[in-house]
Amino acid sequence: MKKAITILFALALIGWWFSEPGTIDLPAGAFAPDEPLQKSIKGSRNFDLKGYRITPLASFKLDAKILAKKRYRLDREAELAPYDLALGWGVMSDQSVVDTLKIRQANRWYMYSGEYDKVPYSFDIIARSSANMHIVPANDTIEKQLAKLSAGSIVGLSGKLISASHSDGYQWKSSLTRDDKGGGACELFYLESIRVIRE
Repeated sequence: MKKAITILFALALIGWWFSEPGTIDLPAGAFAPDEPLQKSIKGSRNFDLKGYRITPLASFKLDAKILAKKRYRLDREAELAPYDLALGWGVMSDQSVVDTLKIRQANRWYMYSGEYDKVPYSFDIIARSSANMHIVPANDTIEKQLAKLSAGSIVGLSGKLISASHSDGYQWKSSLTRDDKGGGACELFYLESIRVIRE
């Protein structure tokens, strides 16, 4: 009996460890039609966060649909960025478009696929209208808000794109453009404000 209880407790703990809020189902329509707003920061002050030296590169603000959300716990990057958000704006904030795609996240990547004759836009447009962003919470309050966000909802996010370095030589730098692909194309987003627009 004790063994069965132990196994059930372990399974419940694993479920809690990996669980995320459910997906929000919104009607068709581009609820976040505008592209992200980005402005270079000159002469910004570096600061320390969790043992890393942070360099702000640009102010960054967007309204977007959360296409997918993943919590990371075991990789080194989880120290700084515990969550990745795959975000969509423009055509990728429209659920009728998202429904034609298969979207997933793994190993800090965001991936999508779909049948050529069913996806209403080219994959180039989809790539320019979405991105995987490594989210660095500015404080515990932001991290708690992140934990409550659900895929499918529309959110307003603001903060800074950054680079991070460590005394052991480790470096992690944000992309500064929305039209790049592959390694290094993700944004490293120091998140200072979250606003839920629609869920």
